[in-house]
Amino acid sequence: MRVLDLESIRIKLAEITKQIVAEYNPEKIILFGSFAWGDPNENSDIDLLIVKNTEKGKLERMREVRDLVNTDFAVDILVYTPEEIIRSISEYKNLFIEDILRHGKVIYSKPGNAFNIALPKRQLNILH
Repeated sequence: MRVLDLESIRIKLAEITKQIVAEYNPEKIILFGSFAWGDPNENSDIDLLIVKNTEKGKLERMREVRDLVNTDFAVDILVYTPEEIIRSISEYKNLFIEDILRHGKVIYSKPGNAFNIALPKRQLNILH
């Protein structure tokens, strides 16, 4: 993997997003990680959560998107269906997915997309 300057990575992110939207037809694309949190550096990768209605399995979905994203630097991609997102939060209490939804940046949302989720209010009492 090659190290790029931050502006080149931002340009590449826009290209990747455009390509995924055109060829994969997602409901949403959410940027998370250092680029979303505002503290990227030249060694940062691009982290994306893609939400898509599909019957395909998780590994096949991820493979499809990785095949679309032909890049020479690190891009980490998660692909979830809306149902998997809801289950991850409501049944499995997946704080990682919840954090992405709470603090990530939606960089694409399909026009007319009604997929929104009410996140639970949680208070973590790890010191008690």
